[in-house]
Amino acid sequence: MTEAVMNTDLPLGNKRTGKVRDLYDMPLADGGDGILIVATDRVSVFDVVLGNGIPGKGVLLTQISKFWFDFFSNDYAHHLVSTDPSDIDGLTDEQRQLLEGRIMICRKSEVVPIECIVRGYLTGSGYKDYLKTGEVCGIALPEGMTNSDRIEAPIFTPSTKAEEGHDENISFETAADTVGQDVMEKIRDTSMGIYEKGREYALGRGIIIADTKFEFGWNKNRDIVLIDEVLTPDSSRFWPADDWGPGREQNSFDKQYVRNYTETLVTAGEWDKEYPGPVLPDEVIDNTLARYDEALHRLTD
Repeated sequence: MTEAVMNTDLPLGNKRTGKVRDLYDMPLADGGDGILIVATDRVSVFDVVLGNGIPGKGVLLTQISKFWFDFFSNDYAHHLVSTDPSDIDGLTDEQRQLLEGRIMICRKSEVVPIECIVRGYLTGSGYKDYLKTGEVCGIALPEGMTNSDRIEAPIFTPSTKAEEGHDENISFETAADTVGQDVMEKIRDTSMGIYEKGREYALGRGIIIADTKFEFGWNKNRDIVLIDEVLTPDSSRFWPADDWGPGREQNSFDKQYVRNYTETLVTAGEWDKEYPGPVLPDEVIDNTLARYDEALHRLTD
C-alpha cells in the first residue's frame, strides 16, 4: 500500500489547514489572485480527523470534482483554473510529483458563509429529524416515509459554515438575513439546478446521488461562483442504483462506509467522537478506496 499524503509543506504563502485540505495563496498566470487547494488523504468523520489517511483518496476526489466542474462549465461559473502542478512556480520535482492529480488551482473568491445542502432522499440526519418532527430542517414531508425513501421534489436545507465545531441547520429566512435575499435565491436555485442535472447524469451511470452540499463565493466582480468540491463521495451520498431499496440503510460509494465503521467503535465504547480520532484498519481503507474508485469510473468511463 502506498503511503498516504497527510500533510504538505510548500513554498507558498498563507497556508491554511482544513480537515482534509491544505490551502495556499498563489498568483495566477494572468496576474490574478489564486488559491491552491491540495486534497490530502486525511479522513474526517464527525468533524474529527482520523488517526491515519486513505492513500490516494485525495487524487480520486480531485478527479471527480474536475469532471463535474468541466461538466457544468457551460451552465455555471466556477473557480477552477487548472489542475496542473507545472503551473505552480518554485516547486521541486519531488513536490510536483506529490501534488500530481490532487490539486486545484482556483481563482480566489470571498466565501459565502452558507453551506448549501440539497436532499433528494430521506437519510442520515434528515431521517432522524423526520422521525421526531415529520419535517427535515423545518420542511414538512409526507407521512409514512421510511429510511432512504426518495423525496419526490428535492429540498434545499442551508446550514451555517462553521470555522470550528459542527455546522448548524438554519432556515432559508435566517440564511437570507445573513447574506441577503438575492444571494440566497441565487445559490438555492443554482444548487438545485446542479443537483438535478448531476443526479440525472449519475443515475444513467448507475449511481443515485441521495444528497449533497455545495459552497459558493463572490468573485472580484461580486458575481456568485461555485467553489470547493462538487458532487464527490466526500460531499455527497452515492448509492448503487441497482441495489437501492427504501426502509433500510444503503450500500454506498461514499464516506458512509467509514462512518459506519467508526460508529461500531462508538457503540463499543472505544471512541467518543472526540480527538484523537481512531486509526482505520487496512480492510476499511481498501474497501473505501474501491468504492471511491468505482464511483470515479462509473461517472467518467
